Amino acid sequence: MTDPLEPWMEELIQGNEAGAEHKMTEKQARIFEAAIEIFAEKGYAGSSTSEIAQRAGVAEGTIFRHYKTKKDLLISIVTPAMVRMLAPFVIREFREVLKTDYDRFDQFLRALIENRILFLQQNRSLFKIIVQEIPFHPDLQHQFQKLVFAQVKVHFEKVVDKFKAEGKMVDLPTMTILRLSASTIIGYILARSIVSDKESSTWDDELEREATINFIMKGLAP
Repeated sequence: MTDPLEPWMEELIQGNEAGAEHKMTEKQARIFEAAIEIFAEKGYAGSSTSEIAQRAGVAEGTIFRHYKTKKDLLISIVTPAMVRMLAPFVIREFREVLKTDYDRFDQFLRALIENRILFLQQNRSLFKIIVQEIPFHPDLQHQFQKLVFAQVKVHFEKVVDKFKAEGKMVDLPTMTILRLSASTIIGYILARSIVSDKESSTWDDELEREATINFIMKGLAP
């Protein structure tokens, strides 16, 4: 665990927003960091508390003094990250994107993607854990729905309804447009994070980004 901490990890370890009394102990911080690394590398199902303890340099029993189960450890990582990092980021940055009056939906998509790339680069482990684990944990799905998706939906609807009213977009239900757009963009982001790391010489990010946006625009053309 020698790599620099990602911003969200440092924020939660230090407990800056929750008050100094919530700052983790040295052992808790090592457990927290080790769990994030292993969950991101192997997924929740492929990880074990013994492996986490070994990487953290603590006895396995120490983990269970702080967290009743491996699932509690996962929840203790993802939920506060969504509450204090991901949800505020989504709300704040969507407001910034929406301040601009876009003439076309592709301009909005381009601004949205560029706005998110830096955050994802700085918080890769958080993104990997959320993408890997949310489909398999209903409690995390509920938290994501309440804290993140609900905020995205409200802001996205305003933009989509504007373009539909102007006749610049196919008249599909807004949720369908959100699903189609989001799934395509997430596919680009996943490929970018996986392929570009291993085959940087073959990955043309600008080309892939524009192809993603053009694909969405053709599908949503009136």
